Amino acid sequence: MLSQKTRYAIRALQHLADQYGQGPVPLTDIAETQKIPAKFLTVILSELSREGLVDTQRGRDGGYWLALSPIDISYGDIVRLTRGSLALTPCASRFAHETCANCLPESECRLHRLMLRVRDETARVLDGISLAEPVPLDVE
Repeated sequence: MLSQKTRYAIRALQHLADQYGQGPVPLTDIAETQKIPAKFLTVILSELSREGLVDTQRGRDGGYWLALSPIDISYGDIVRLTRGSLALTPCASRFAHETCANCLPESECRLHRLMLRVRDETARVLDGISLAEPVPLDVE
């Protein structure tokens, strides 16, 4: 399941992608339009700025904008930056791998192999969709 932080980050970045090339977008505009608490949004955008996805300008005419083209930011990138991994279990993570507590050895665990497949398919889908692609609202 995606954390609230990850969902807010995705919505904020989608908002910035919609405004790409139009200059700084005020924090209040993002917060109000996307219904994200401003204080939490400030923390999220600061983290995304440190990671190189967002640039910022202070002052009266300041705000936030994408540091990269929307086509260069995949949903997989966003989830990894905000969640740490696409894996649903610690044993299926590529970069934060941990052996699961109270489990079988990984070589014998069918759940482990299933979660590796789920992680790989999730990565394939999320890495294949960028912020530049419109996501239809009528998809169920």
